[in-house]
Amino acid sequence: MASKRVKGATTGRRAKGVRRAEQTGIMQKVLQKQAALGALNAASRIERVEMMRQGVPAALLTLLSEEMEISREKLYATIGMSRATADRKVKAQRLLSSSESERALGMAQLVGQVQEIVRQSGDSERFSAARWVADWLDRPHPALGGRRPGALMDTAEGRGLVSDLVAQMQSGAYA
Repeated sequence: MASKRVKGATTGRRAKGVRRAEQTGIMQKVLQKQAALGALNAASRIERVEMMRQGVPAALLTLLSEEMEISREKLYATIGMSRATADRKVKAQRLLSSSESERALGMAQLVGQVQEIVRQSGDSERFSAARWVADWLDRPHPALGGRRPGALMDTAEGRGLVSDLVAQMQSGAYA
């Protein structure tokens, strides 16, 4: 009996060690993802233009959907991308076209804009800017005539309006 307890205890410790290792691996992936989004947002406007022209990896779409905690299909619809094309490029690990890159980077930039606002407020540690953006994009906004901000994210002009609205919220104009 004692040997079974010891064996069970050892198995239990080993299982806890595996869970800790898995959690550490998950945390490392999350930190890598956050670093990748941070690097995109830290890029200068000229650097982002070059990224758009060259194309960004389609994996950015997966990263955005995971960080925003929305399905890839919902992300694709929001930024006006074909599901079949986007899925094919993600699976083949290809680059997005310049217009697709512009839309994906526009979403990443919006998340970065919100993250920066929260960082400046002083308590960004427990806040998920990506998740907040995903929720906020789905809510009708009076400044947009009752439209959802997400409905405007498929065009450059629409992304500009949404970004301007976030900036106005920061200043308290639409709080």
